[in-house]
Amino acid sequence: MRREWTVVVLVGAVLATGCVSNKKYQAALTEADNAKMELEKARQQKSAMEQQVRTLKELNVKFGNEAQTVRDELQRIEHGRDAERGAIEGRTKELEEKVKALTAQNRNVKQEYQDVKRNNDTLKSLVARYQKELKDRSHAGPAAAATVTPNQLASGTAQATPSASAAMNINKVSANDMVLFLGLKQDEAERIVSNRPYRVKGELVAKNVVPKETFDLIKDRISVTP
Repeated sequence: MRREWTVVVLVGAVLATGCVSNKKYQAALTEADNAKMELEKARQQKSAMEQQVRTLKELNVKFGNEAQTVRDELQRIEHGRDAERGAIEGRTKELEEKVKALTAQNRNVKQEYQDVKRNNDTLKSLVARYQKELKDRSHAGPAAAATVTPNQLASGTAQATPSASAAMNINKVSANDMVLFLGLKQDEAERIVSNRPYRVKGELVAKNVVPKETFDLIKDRISVTP
């Protein structure tokens, strides 16, 4: 811009003085044209740079929006991860409690199994003993069987099983014998033993030892007399 004005001033001065030749005049005009072209070129470069600046600003805004979107998504993922972690921890605690409960239940079941196994072994032993006594009785003959009383069987002094019509003294026989010969449940037989003695058979119902239905089934096969 300064150079253009310099050329213009020079040309004006030359024209004013009238002391310059046509050749120099043409040279001055050429230089002025070159200056104009450079000025136009500079203007174009300035316009291109301004366009680049606008493009960069737009890209900056775009990248800023994308970065904010990424930050929001990251925050959402972190929040979801924390929520999922909390749910997993809660589920883990719940499962641990279930495992503890099942472990305790398993211990109880094992204990019950051991109790049942012991009772079963006792019953097997009784069955084997009474089978042996029955075998011995069959060898001894009918007369020996007629001499056996329920009290002898309860005390273990007899070598034979009671007959179908013999009454079992519930004040003396064991719980296992009542289970075996009266068909009682183990807990019912044990309650009968723990509530002894009985003066009359009806006390089994009066003392709530066994239900009346059970008593009706066994009343004709039991006794309370010595």
